[in-house]
Amino acid sequence: MPLRLIASDLDGTLLRNDLSVSPRTRWALDAARAAGIHVVPVTARQPIGVRRIAEGAGFGGWALCSNGALGIHLGTGEVLFERHLAPEVQRSLAEAMREAVPGTVFASIRKAGEGFYAQGDYADLAAETDHKRDPATMGRYALEEVVSGPSLKFVLRHPHVSPPELLAAVRGLGLGGFHATHSGAAFVEVAAEGLTKAAGLALLCGKLGVAQADTLAFGDAPNDAEMLAWAGRGVAMGGAHPEARAAADEVTLSNEEDGVAVVVERVLAELA
Repeated sequence: MPLRLIASDLDGTLLRNDLSVSPRTRWALDAARAAGIHVVPVTARQPIGVRRIAEGAGFGGWALCSNGALGIHLGTGEVLFERHLAPEVQRSLAEAMREAVPGTVFASIRKAGEGFYAQGDYADLAAETDHKRDPATMGRYALEEVVSGPSLKFVLRHPHVSPPELLAAVRGLGLGGFHATHSGAAFVEVAAEGLTKAAGLALLCGKLGVAQADTLAFGDAPNDAEMLAWAGRGVAMGGAHPEARAAADEVTLSNEEDGVAVVVERVLAELA
């Protein structure tokens, strides 16, 4: 296949379980960049979380954050696009979920991924690894304040109900106007209707003049499925969620076994 852009999820995909980038993976990414191929992180993380690993991965260009809702240049800070979930949709969802699953708590991520507005009970449940930020920086807001502004990503969690169960409850409400998914983290992630990693990647490819057929994508979680299906070649990681595996064209080794590097090395060899 012609190859002009590599899009990769981070956690569970490009990164090892200790959140490091292996030397082999870094070499493969550098080799791709040297060949003129764009290498783009596509993640549920916000820019603050991507920048934590950017040096190790060599990321300095475009990144897609918030599951494709935010396109931002890591070097210049230029925002290519932001897609928001409307306050009225958040409010309706929060009210319905509080009735359907009492104890559900919420947070809103805004302002190019830097603004975080969490209920106090949400912050109490959170760990720094959840959103790659200290829970003390999340704020402690009343629910009405949390849903009062448009969100790049609206997140909900429960102290006792698992994310897959919570996602099933969200989908069972019969409400529209949003897209809900989960990434294997401790919460459910909600974005504007039709907004997925695939949609964000399509917007970025349009800017860069890259054809859909010339893209290679990697992922492991349900929130990667649309991107794996959209890409010219979608690769699920070994041990990936069934939704990701079903959407992919092939399966590579796990993130602990440098599965991304294995495929990138093979593709570069084919192009040589």
